[in-house]
Amino acid sequence: MLTEKYIKTYLAEEAVCPLSLEELAEKLEFEEGEDISLLQNLLQKMEQEGEVVMSRKKRYGLPEQFNLYKGIVSRHPRGFGFLELEDEESEDIFLSPADLGGAMHGDRVIVRLKKQGGRDNLRGARNRAEGEVIRILQRSIERVVGTFESSRHFGFVVPDDKRFGGDIFIPKSGINGAKTGMKVIVEITRWPERGHSAEGNIVQLIGYKGAPGVDVVSVMYKYDLPQNFPAEVLESAARIPEKVQSKEYNGRRDLRDLLMITIDGDDAKDLDDAVTVEILENGNYLLGVHIADVGHYVLEDSVLDKEALKRATSIYLVDRVIPMLPQRLSNGICSLNAGEDRLALSCSMEIDKRGIVVAHEIYESVIHVDYRMTYKNVTKILVEQDLELREKYKEIVDMLENMAKLQHILEQKRIRRGAIEFIAKESKVILDKKGRAVRIEWREQGLADKIIEEFMLCANETVAEHYFWMEVPFLYRTHEEPKVEDVMDANKFLQALGYNIKGAGNTVHPKAYQHLVEMSAGKPEEKVVNTVLLRSMQHARYTTEALGHFGLAATYYSHFTSPIRRYPDLAIHRVIKELLRKGDKLDDKRINRLRRKMEEYAVQSSNREKVAEEAERESVEMKKVELMKQYEGECFNGIISGITNFGFFVELENSVEGLVHISTLIDDFYQFQQERYTLLGEHTRKTYQLGQVVRVRLTKVNVDERQIDFEVITDESCNRKS
Repeated sequence: MLTEKYIKTYLAEEAVCPLSLEELAEKLEFEEGEDISLLQNLLQKMEQEGEVVMSRKKRYGLPEQFNLYKGIVSRHPRGFGFLELEDEESEDIFLSPADLGGAMHGDRVIVRLKKQGGRDNLRGARNRAEGEVIRILQRSIERVVGTFESSRHFGFVVPDDKRFGGDIFIPKSGINGAKTGMKVIVEITRWPERGHSAEGNIVQLIGYKGAPGVDVVSVMYKYDLPQNFPAEVLESAARIPEKVQSKEYNGRRDLRDLLMITIDGDDAKDLDDAVTVEILENGNYLLGVHIADVGHYVLEDSVLDKEALKRATSIYLVDRVIPMLPQRLSNGICSLNAGEDRLALSCSMEIDKRGIVVAHEIYESVIHVDYRMTYKNVTKILVEQDLELREKYKEIVDMLENMAKLQHILEQKRIRRGAIEFIAKESKVILDKKGRAVRIEWREQGLADKIIEEFMLCANETVAEHYFWMEVPFLYRTHEEPKVEDVMDANKFLQALGYNIKGAGNTVHPKAYQHLVEMSAGKPEEKVVNTVLLRSMQHARYTTEALGHFGLAATYYSHFTSPIRRYPDLAIHRVIKELLRKGDKLDDKRINRLRRKMEEYAVQSSNREKVAEEAERESVEMKKVELMKQYEGECFNGIISGITNFGFFVELENSVEGLVHISTLIDDFYQFQQERYTLLGEHTRKTYQLGQVVRVRLTKVNVDERQIDFEVITDESCNRKS
């Protein structure tokens, strides 16, 4: 059967030169007189998608055979960009402003290589490959969020995302009621070309810039985040009963008499995991991780399922949550609320004193949570020995004590095998009732957080390994080894601080990273060592193969424990449930169908996760900038968190980050030393490097640009600290 895969395989493995349509038909054994229009149509489709390339001589080959590469453009606000290749192992290709060819951030393009990358053998420096866009395969941006400015006979919109590359011209007929200073959505009608800006029509008015809530809503529109659930999705959710029906207990293990708790944040409403711990007669622990059976209610290919896959994840913006599932499910029948019967998918694990899971079982269950506990109260009970709380929850104090012991055992096992324990400290922006930032709080991980984290990690690993050996279609959480070049670059900098990544060659073990984290703990350079190591690592993603998790030093790892807010968890729940009910056997037709679906789920979930992370980060940074506006002119202590050829970034004690531009360093001419992440004064030999403590004055806060500018000071005229 003639397929795209068959054609690509032939061109990659058999073809020794570019082939014409007729030659390719002959090679693929089209008989004389046979209609080759099918091949021609398929090649045209593949060419449009960038899967094959047709030369000027009308001959076909794969892009790489013509020294061409396809990927996604990542454009920088300063005008240049990079081609992020679809091959995860390959280095990005630099694109100068002149070589972008009208491509915008996120566009899928084909690039011709102008300069090979690699390492300079004489200097050891890494040279980045350079290229030029020769074809735009797919535009990623159709609508843009920005601020409208009116002129006499026309208007223009300044995009919020500076990576767009310029203002958008709005003809008088396309203004549609917008007023100067309004946040709007523009639909692009003409893409930018050399010497010609983009054009568009305003299709929606968001509100005036600075009005309460408009900033976060603008972020939602910018990233095309869903505002509401479609009516048919809400109608489907409304048909699901609010209580578990007695007939639904059939075929499930009844765990309602088992002492069971949830541990979550104070304001959490979507509780998808409950835990139990017992001590067995042999002294081993029996850990039960019981996860909401969302798959019982969200059936494959249903209206609810299609919307969940489209979203793929819940998104946690600074002032709101955009859930993956309607609240009737996420906060209702699927949430493991105390005092209510709930359907669950359970993983029971017998764990010995070394933290080894010596036996396990995965099954469908019906549960009844006895206590809804919070991280704060559990930590008070276990660490602070709060007498009032210990009395109030006396029925579960012994179990909590055993949970703490088991947590320590599991944590030590992970550390022994090399799991990396980076600094775990998060900041949270606190808003007032009008959505304005009022302060920043730090949240450190307490014992209760660690208990839940270790228990969920244990369940995720156990489930992943179980279904890996069953050889069924599945989704894995993959965190691949750092790229060799990135490890070598990180090592060069760390060596200047007296550290060395052991085994930094063709492969590196996570133990080498963990060793440096432990060595630097409590020292002035602790944060910079953590930062450099983190930046050298790859981004985690979802795959259909078990490729391992570098950060956790885990061979098998899946996301099993959060099906309310992550689609991959829901997807594997349905596979597990189907196998449980069919005696661990699936026919070949179903296996092939599941494999195709898992590939789709992996790509969609990975992509949506990236969008969610960017939107979440931007919503938080936006509020941090807003908060700092009131402190212009004041001075702070900070740590250099990033070095570039145009200056360095400083992170304050409250986690806010701003730029010290190189033009403000007036005591010398400073040169950027990339391999050492250092700015070096030509005459004074004064250096600014990662992790260095500096005192700065906040000179300017541009809320619209979300930019904070600092200047280094040497006097003590400012005494205020963040």
